[in-house]
Amino acid sequence: MPDSIRFIDKAALERTLGWTQAIDALEAALITGTGNTPPRTFVEVSGGQLILMPGEVGPQVGVKVVSVSPGNAARGLPRIQGVHIAFDGPTLRPVAVIDAESLTLRRTASLSALAVRRLATPDSNSLLVFGTGPQALSHALAINAIRPLGQVVVVGRRAEAVASLVGSLEAQGLRARPGVPDDVADVGLVACCTTATEPLFDSELLQPDATVVAVGSHEPAVREVDTNLVRRATVVVESRASALSQAGDIILAIADGVPETDAITADLHELATGRLDITPGAPRLFKSVGEAWCDVVTATAALQAASSADMR
Repeated sequence: MPDSIRFIDKAALERTLGWTQAIDALEAALITGTGNTPPRTFVEVSGGQLILMPGEVGPQVGVKVVSVSPGNAARGLPRIQGVHIAFDGPTLRPVAVIDAESLTLRRTASLSALAVRRLATPDSNSLLVFGTGPQALSHALAINAIRPLGQVVVVGRRAEAVASLVGSLEAQGLRARPGVPDDVADVGLVACCTTATEPLFDSELLQPDATVVAVGSHEPAVREVDTNLVRRATVVVESRASALSQAGDIILAIADGVPETDAITADLHELATGRLDITPGAPRLFKSVGEAWCDVVTATAALQAASSADMR
């Protein structure tokens, strides 16, 4: 192995690590079931907060270090910044530093696309995305990589942001248009990529076998989907432990009376290994809060892709 520590920035990661590569790497890790995500550590500092997120998958080890600085908006800087440090498993020698923002975008959207690949009906090829930020764009691109989308409908709070995302999607070769929340009735796939604290849409409007992915919230008191969806759907989460402690969509539904056994049908390992029976004619929901093992897997795939690009 090289003695130097490699740095992979946003441009290098996006250039070398394709969506299907990241999705397949996550699926392979889920099938083996060797992921380990210790609790996150939150450290208060004078400028804000540091968050340390370690993870391990087989021989792969890494930690994502993220800073949260509320005062950065006034400075014209991002509120959240960070890096992921990849280590050689046996020796724990650092081998790479990877831009955390681009890594998080790639792993989050790739995990959602993997869930769509496993959960959605074969004819689901229209997507409505709530949100207009980088996660919304990444989700449309990742899902399109595993099943070509006939149309993407964009719903957001600001018309100019919606128009900007529609333009970005069209520049990537996708058909896209602005929409409203009730348009969930006309699509087979829904991606919730927002900072909403209350449900974004009425789940009764969904098509009978629609698939919803919700990734925007990871706090116990906020949610993007309503209780009725959790009650009716086949619900998949990364792990029961993280969902029951962080996923407000699940926690609040249980508080509303949905039995815990109904609020979570399966975890991703069960989904990836084919141990989940999906209820026909009922919606499917994948709720993600983000786990560090996904960062480790995606970082390893990014490092391998960058090394392969060097040899071309």
